[in-house]
Amino acid sequence: MADSQHITLRELQRRVKSVLEGQFALPLWVSAEISDIKVNYSGHCYLELVEKGEKGTDNGVPTAQARAVIWRSHYPRIAGYFEAETGQRLAPGLKILAKVLVSYHELYGFSLQITDVDPSYTLGDLERQRQQAIAQLQQDGVWEMNRGVALPTVVQRVAVVSSANAAGYQDFRKELAKSPYRFEVELFDAFMQGEAAEESIIDALCRVADRLEAFDAVVIIRGGGSRSDLNCFNAYRLCSYIAQFPLPVITGIGHDKDTSVADLVAHTALKTPTAVAGWLVERMANVEGWLDAAALQLHDGVLRLTRMQQVRLEELAGDVRHLPLGLLRQRKLELEGREESFRRAVGVFLRQERQRLDTTGELVESRSPRHILRMGFAVVRNRGEAVASVRQVAGGQQLTVEVADGRFAVEVKPENE
Repeated sequence: MADSQHITLRELQRRVKSVLEGQFALPLWVSAEISDIKVNYSGHCYLELVEKGEKGTDNGVPTAQARAVIWRSHYPRIAGYFEAETGQRLAPGLKILAKVLVSYHELYGFSLQITDVDPSYTLGDLERQRQQAIAQLQQDGVWEMNRGVALPTVVQRVAVVSSANAAGYQDFRKELAKSPYRFEVELFDAFMQGEAAEESIIDALCRVADRLEAFDAVVIIRGGGSRSDLNCFNAYRLCSYIAQFPLPVITGIGHDKDTSVADLVAHTALKTPTAVAGWLVERMANVEGWLDAAALQLHDGVLRLTRMQQVRLEELAGDVRHLPLGLLRQRKLELEGREESFRRAVGVFLRQERQRLDTTGELVESRSPRHILRMGFAVVRNRGEAVASVRQVAGGQQLTVEVADGRFAVEVKPENE
């Protein structure tokens, strides 16, 4: 081929650049999903934008992709306005409507320069996803399922799904510790925000489901956050797990303005982790009040019945003094019969009330830590703190083991010894 019949790569790139920038000289509004976003130390924001196929057809696989940038001269204004309007930061997974300039570079190829973002488009898409999740759960027939699960009178054994380091979880434990009641709380650690949150929370619920007999209810708690941080609680798959969970689920997700789909399908929804702890304490106080009222009712009933019989006996005694001998004998027999009936009535009444108290006592005792210890379980403490994970101990440490009838010390040895 003659030299005059070819062009250089650089010339080809220049022609592509000329055609693209000539064809798209003016800004365009483009809808896309953010798959990645990074803010450079210099203040420029670099994004990867994608468009995905519909779920169920292409399984959400990207069908188009492009690099984009928001220069530092625009980024503070765009990011600040977007967060003020939507309550969340620009983040992966969000769908945005961006005003872009098309550019092409001989070395870096095709890219988009974002000069503006419309927050209303993102808000509309998030609400659309939320409404789709609600509609699907209702169509599946699981919308009311968890609210129909019976909540025990005494909720003392609680499985908590939260992050061990979350401030909301610490607030929850502190609120319970202030109460006069003993709660058995076990943490099932999970990510509570970010892309991995949904799968992590589902995994924690599955671990709780493996030990249903050990708990009275499940608590899902986290502190406050932006809307994007809380998006996982609107996800259909997670909410479907919550709706169908065999134990009552209590949520305290820590947001005052919005109600998540998880709140709507849970047995009981409260605003904050502290509110959940307060609710549990209040239930225990109600049970204690019921027991006190039952004891008082028993006491008053016995006194009332005794007074009534005393008055009747006094009336009969007064009649005896004015009756002939035959009637006296008859009255005496009647009196003895009434006395026997009275003893039987009081005995039956006392047995019934004692049985009620015994049943209630057995219920409370079955939930008590002493009962759990007598079953062969033990509490292992490291410097006074209960050990819930092997990560809390190391070889050579001295631990205290508490069993039903006392305590003893043990030394930790590595597993391979």
